[in-house]
Amino acid sequence: MQEHEFTLVFHGELDDRALDALFQAGCDDATVGEVDGVGYADFIRAAESFGDAIRSAIGQVESVPGLTVARVEPDDLVTLSEIAQRLGRSRESIRLLAAGERGTGDFPAPTSHLKARTRLWRWSEVAAWAERQDQPIDTSSATTIAAINAALTLRKTLGELAPTERKLVSSLV
Repeated sequence: MQEHEFTLVFHGELDDRALDALFQAGCDDATVGEVDGVGYADFIRAAESFGDAIRSAIGQVESVPGLTVARVEPDDLVTLSEIAQRLGRSRESIRLLAAGERGTGDFPAPTSHLKARTRLWRWSEVAAWAERQDQPIDTSSATTIAAINAALTLRKTLGELAPTERKLVSSLV
């Protein structure tokens, strides 16, 4: 068993009843708090795999009535500054790589805000790129977080769609 660190961000009222229920559900390996009305639980969980750790934590948090997990952090969407921090490089170094002015020219394209000053990249794509550059990095946890967050977003969004749109989206998955 290895220890895995991650944060679950959840929606729902975090009162004394919910805190007690989280502890009773098995979240005694988490520090639970709230920022601007949004709940979170920072886990250090022993499990066979990163995915197993997250799966069990989501199940325990969502066993508490009124709590729903929204996403796992560290988030897959990152800015150049966040990429620099995670890779232990300067922001300027990463900016030059992203602009194709340094390196092999195959830095991942931004996922969002292509024309904006603050663009966003998928950490799972950047981590895979860094691994190809022989930079030691754990790409499996980045990919796992990206997939779980996509599933959590899809779960929420499907419930908000009209039946015809839900059928369309479901046919694409």
